[in-house]
Amino acid sequence: MLKTAKALITSAGKQLGLSSATIEQLLEINKEHQFEITLPDGKRFPAYRVQHNNKRGPYKGGIRFHPEVDFDEVRALAILMTMKTAALDLPLGGAKGGVVVNPRELNDAALEQISREYVRFLKDHIGPHQDIPAPDVNTNPAIIDWMVDEYSVLTGDTTRASFTGKSVARGGSLGRDAATGRGGVFALNDLLKDQGINDKPLTYALQGFGNVGSFFALVAKSDHPNWQLVAASDSATAVYNPKGLDAKTLADFKNGGGRFVDFDQKEQQISNDDLIGLDVDVLVLAALGDAVTERNADQVRAKYIIELANGPVNDAAFTTLNKRGVIILPDIIANAGGVVVSYLEWVQNTKNERWSEARVNSELKRYMTRAMRDLLQLSKSKQTSLTEAAFMLAIKHLLDVA
Repeated sequence: MLKTAKALITSAGKQLGLSSATIEQLLEINKEHQFEITLPDGKRFPAYRVQHNNKRGPYKGGIRFHPEVDFDEVRALAILMTMKTAALDLPLGGAKGGVVVNPRELNDAALEQISREYVRFLKDHIGPHQDIPAPDVNTNPAIIDWMVDEYSVLTGDTTRASFTGKSVARGGSLGRDAATGRGGVFALNDLLKDQGINDKPLTYALQGFGNVGSFFALVAKSDHPNWQLVAASDSATAVYNPKGLDAKTLADFKNGGGRFVDFDQKEQQISNDDLIGLDVDVLVLAALGDAVTERNADQVRAKYIIELANGPVNDAAFTTLNKRGVIILPDIIANAGGVVVSYLEWVQNTKNERWSEARVNSELKRYMTRAMRDLLQLSKSKQTSLTEAAFMLAIKHLLDVA
């Protein structure tokens, strides 16, 4: 992922006529924090926070709890967050954090201690106007609430603007849970509208029916009944029905703790690899990074890919797919709905306001629509892919390049 992010930024910078020195400055990381969290039972967990760039405003980026977190992944995600906030023209920078831990193996008490220890180490490096973390993979409002509370105890801050993604009762924003998925629907609709097909019947397969993927499917079902979900996957397997799957039925099943391997056997069980190769109009990638690589890029039959995960198509696969004419809606815009509403949550906290969900969703749509308009215009004017244009747009905002 780090290699892919650097390659995309380098390519975009060259297309904008930037010098090698300027491109290196874009890639340079401001600060890196590496430490270890130790629980009373002696278990140790490596932890990271990478603060890439704060030229446009406070660092912003999530914290993930996952056993496969590594320093290079966090570096890559921090760089991509800078690109994302810049592409959306938000007054924020980019950062990312992580702890090498499997939350499923710990009880709530241990998770709370890890969360609070993470803040204790970083308290002098984060804050409402310095670095504003948020949830990411395997972190949730409960974990963020512990972190906010710890930061308040340590610093006396009462704004709760130190983190976003909090529970609504603790200062979180309405509409935050669905924001990334909803923003993806807005972005894909704008792309398909530009292609003149947003109102035509479409089929899509969804890899990763978690929080982001499920909300994408639910919002799509509500706003675009002509988009038919035919396949969806979780970490173990996928379900497939060429006649269509009901997003709400799937969401209710998953929210009840179900796994697709145990889903109604009337639906065909297929592998995640099989899902990648389905003959659908749109492939929605909402799981983890590097889902499509040189190993399986040739299997992709979809005309459009939307990246709701971070870095789901690696550099080699992008080159292959781009040559074939597959249109990829890049992650730094496609999945930016979460960071947009995180920004809106921060604004509400700093102003001591509480907005309605309708207002939040309206603001989200405004930001996403503006970014998609700028993206499509730049892609056409530069005669380049949407992915390259997205990074060019971000760099232009970062450097005020004409």
